Amino acid sequence: MTWASWTTVGIHARPGAVQTEEIGPMQGDLTIHTTWSEDEAHVAVQYTGSSDWYTMVGSPVPCHSEADSRAFHQAVVEAVRGGEKAEASLEELFRTG
Repeated sequence: MTWASWTTVGIHARPGAVQTEEIGPMQGDLTIHTTWSEDEAHVAVQYTGSSDWYTMVGSPVPCHSEADSRAFHQAVVEAVRGGEKAEASLEELFRTG
């Protein structure tokens, strides 16, 4: 089985940029982690320094290559930082990432 993962620490998330399955919206100093395996990219988020991880709404997304999943991770990070795609769903970010 092939897999890869990326983690970006210290992202300042603007209000409304991150929605999780378990606790709803998150903002502030966050860490985003993307794991790619079996043709899916799974995105998790935590408050930086915490031990608890939460699933971002829309995760996982179909992703057929490691390169695509890396670009997707970066698109998620940029959206959370409040870029022009801040309101995009994970599925939309994957298509444009």
